[in-house]
This record gives sequence, C-alpha cells and structure tokens, in this order.
Amino acid sequence: MNTHYMQGLDWAILAVYFIILIAIGVWASSKRKKEGSLFLAEHSLRWHHIGFSMWGTNVGPSMLIASASAGFTTGIVSGNYAWYAFVFIALLAFVFAPRYLGAKVHTLPEFMGLRFGQSTRNILAWYTIVTIIISWLALTLFAGGILIRQVFDIPMWMSALILLLISAFFTMMGGLKAVAYTNVYQMILLIVVSAVLVIVGLHRVGGISELASKVPSDYWVMFKPNSDEAFPWLPILLGYPVMGVWFWCTDQSMVQPVLAARTLREGQLGTNFTGWLKILDVVLYILPGVICFALFPNLKNPDEAYLTMVENLFPVGMVGLVFAVLTACLVSTIGSALNALSTVFTMDIYVKKFNPEASQRQINYVGRVVTAVGACLAIILTVAIDSIKGLNLFNVFQSVLGFIAPPMAAVFLLGVFWKRTTTRAANLALTVGTAFCLLVGVLYLWPPSWLTFQWPHFMLLSFYLFVILAAGMAVVSLCERDAGRATISYAKNTSDGGGKLVTALWTALALVMIGLYIFFN
Repeated sequence: MNTHYMQGLDWAILAVYFIILIAIGVWASSKRKKEGSLFLAEHSLRWHHIGFSMWGTNVGPSMLIASASAGFTTGIVSGNYAWYAFVFIALLAFVFAPRYLGAKVHTLPEFMGLRFGQSTRNILAWYTIVTIIISWLALTLFAGGILIRQVFDIPMWMSALILLLISAFFTMMGGLKAVAYTNVYQMILLIVVSAVLVIVGLHRVGGISELASKVPSDYWVMFKPNSDEAFPWLPILLGYPVMGVWFWCTDQSMVQPVLAARTLREGQLGTNFTGWLKILDVVLYILPGVICFALFPNLKNPDEAYLTMVENLFPVGMVGLVFAVLTACLVSTIGSALNALSTVFTMDIYVKKFNPEASQRQINYVGRVVTAVGACLAIILTVAIDSIKGLNLFNVFQSVLGFIAPPMAAVFLLGVFWKRTTTRAANLALTVGTAFCLLVGVLYLWPPSWLTFQWPHFMLLSFYLFVILAAGMAVVSLCERDAGRATISYAKNTSDGGGKLVTALWTALALVMIGLYIFFN
C-alpha cells in the first residue's frame, strides 16, 4: 500500500477513526475508580470484552497479510491454526480459568508461585517479561512499522513511536479496562471492513461456485497428506497442541482478560465467544487470499495478496478504513502486551520482592513507569531488528518462539494435572529445558555443515521436545519422592461457573467445529 492510494477522503476517515478511538479510551478510563487497579479492570469485564480482547490480541497486521498469503498459495489449510484452537480455548475455560480465578491471582507466574513456590514464580516472571518484549512488542512493532513506513514514508523508529504512543496512552491512563473497551470497537471495525472485502471479492469473481471452479480443488481441504511439506496432517495434529496450550492457556497477554472477568461464568462465556470469532479467521483473513488467486493468479509475491485486493477492489475512502483496521490490529495487540508486561513486573517483582506493603497508588505508578520503559525497550529492539539486512527476522523469531512453547506447556500441564510434580522438576524444565529447546531451535534454523540429520517437520519437533521435557519432569519428580514437592494452596473456583447456557454454547461450538472439519475434508 503506497501513499498514492491514500486520497483526501482516506486521510479524513483515518483521522475520524483515531478521534473515536481516543474518545472511547478516555470514556473507559473515566469509568475506572480513581484508585482502582490498572491491571485487572477491577474484575469488571463482561463476556464480550473478554472475547473481543482475546481475539484482538491474537490478530496482528502480520497475521492478516500472512493469512491472505497462505490462502493464495495453499488454500484454507492454514485455517487449522485458527479452528483447532477451540480445543485449547475450551481447556482454558474449564480447566485453567477456574483455578486462576479461584486463586485470585493477577498473573500466571503468581499462580505457579502458589503451586511450586517463589523460585518458580521468579523464573516465570522474567521468562514472561522477556517473551512479551520480544514476541508481542518488538515483532508486532516491526511488522506494523513496515506497513506504516510504506503509507507515511517515515523511518521505522518514528513508525514504532507513533504506534507505541497510542497504545501506551490507553494502558497508562485506563489500564486493562481502556484496552478492553477500545478492543470491542476496533474488532467490530475489523469484522465489518474485512467482510466487505470478501463480499466485494466474491461478487467480482462471480460467486462461490465460480470461485470454487477457479482455484485448485485441494484449496478447500483442511487435512493434507503427510507428504505435504508445508501442512502435513500428523505434525499439525500432534504439534499444534503444544503451541495451543502455551498460547491460549499460559500466556499472560492472552489470558489476562479472563483473569479480569466479573465472574467465572463471564470468563467461560467470553472464551466461548473467542472460539466463535476464531471461525471467522478463515473467512476474513484466509479467504481474501483464495479470492486473490482467482482474480490475480499471476501475482508474483503472495505476501501482497491482501493489499492487492484492497488496492484493486476498494474505492477511495475504503482504503483509509483498511489502514484504520491494520492500525486497530496493532494498537489492540500492543496495548494488551504493554498491560501484561506492567502487570507481571509490578505484581511479581516490585510488590513481591521489593515493596509488599505498597499502596494501590504506588502500584499504579510503578505500572505506568514499567509501561513507559517497556515501550522504550520495544522501540530500541524494533530499530535493531530493522537494521539487520538479508534475513527474514520476523519468520526466524516466530520459529524460535515455537521452541519456547514446550517448557511452558509441560510445566503448566503437569503442574495442574499431576500433584506429584515437584518444584525442582518445574524449575529444571523452565531453565535447562528452555536452553535445550532454544539450542535445538538454533540448529534447526541455522544447521551447521557437519549436521546431516534430517529434521522432522517443525510442529512434530515441537511435540518431541514437549514429550522429552514432560518425561524428564516425571523422572525428576519420582526420584525426589517427597522432597521438594509443592502443595497446592489455592481453591478451584466453581461456584459461579458453568450453567446451562455455558454448557449449551460450548457444545454448539464443538458440534459446529466438527461439522466444519468434516465438510472441508
């Protein structure tokens, strides 16, 4: 998308978007009690806030562009990453959320501290902070900065600064409540604009039947044979759960809206809403790429599929709305990440280690300072990433993050499901296990000349690493007998969860997902 695609009306629409966004943020901040916590929105979030916030945190401009690119080259098979997620969102709703809310924790390191002790909480706190700064902030800014640089023709550092100023404004002023309220507005805008793009594209192709006839038949299949290099069915079936548990059940940025739920029931309804929204990922993000293949089959760079559709199908004015949507995706993800970062540092490090008697005013002040410092670090990292030439660093970092998932998934699953798991086993998995996984990741991404080993698919490798770590944790725990075993000092919250509506909606979602998989196979 270049500057000549943005006409006067486009700039006006973009300006209106920002005015409305800031107005909602100010209004939401005014709803927050003067000395209320910035971090968990005073446990006031309803199901729609939770659903839109989780979905909004998950959606970035890189995801929009990468999904359309995947649709252009392979069809809907990459939709497995969206549709398969409902299993792990359900795991969050019925297994993890009752325990998180029952423990009344602010952060997931705090929860694991109740399970395994202070040493595990410290490791997980720093682990989470580093992950948020690199994966959620620096990489999101890098991807978004490229887009903004193209449109405004400004340097990367300025692109990153603009995005961070907008996101930090909400996080520092209104905390999670402002982030959650603005996410609702931004995600509705995203759905409307993306749906219009799909409808206009289908109309241009000549309808669904014409679209089906103009693309290869295997573009409509969710399970590809194991011989397929990009999306073999077995690695996805075994490997995605490792990523799914880490991302949907144990990542602070994703789970924080659930921690802020008014009740467990609202949390379970909100996660259910996220599951329904994930169905739209295929329709709104991947389908434009398939339509682009039917309309512009000679497109040389699949990564340009989304913007090619926008440039060729949308009139003046709608292009400004699309850029507003891309900005919305960025602000949503960055805002959630900044709030998660300030929550973990303030509650797990500042309050726990340095000032246990801190007042709410002091806690909020530290939270705002951490937000500002985190934003500065993210800009420095973004500029550093941008300065390295000749390497697709975005893909490299995303791949490396895949190797971070096995230790987190192993520690949380064994910690919750197996009472005999010991503190030493958890800490070894988080330290030695993480180092081992990252070493394997480096060898996988940059194999030395002497390593002639035939690597399995990336997802299958993630599964193998998880099995090795889980087995190692089991051996260490059994060898210790009673020494170092943690006692679970929290109550599972079931008093205000479940109910007929929750059960009916989750059952309906499961049936729809099974039906979709059968239909597209």
